[in-house]
Amino acid sequence: MILLLRLENLVFFVASIFAYHFYGYSWSLFAIFFLVPDMTLIGYLINAKVGAILYNLMHSYIGAVIFAVFAFFIASTLMPFVFIWLAHISFDRALGFGLKYRDSFKHTHLGFIGKP
Repeated sequence: MILLLRLENLVFFVASIFAYHFYGYSWSLFAIFFLVPDMTLIGYLINAKVGAILYNLMHSYIGAVIFAVFAFFIASTLMPFVFIWLAHISFDRALGFGLKYRDSFKHTHLGFIGKP
């Protein structure tokens, strides 16, 4: 099951990249903003609970889809950031970095990081 979830996210990553390219957005913008959601990892300097909450806020499809609806209807200039955000989330999950439980950075909804 974990392998299927990771493969689904790989497909979603490729689709996000394709959409980004299709609309002709800047690849330098992509490179600059692709890792921005990982800035939430700084929460782990406080403790695992805060780190998990911040990480999950920026790595949940819920936030990205809400942002996509906002960008689509109100501020279309934000659409490149939607695709970057979706690509980041799906890339992380394809690599096995899932949503975090509050006990440990390595404990995710996709299992434990570092184990097959």
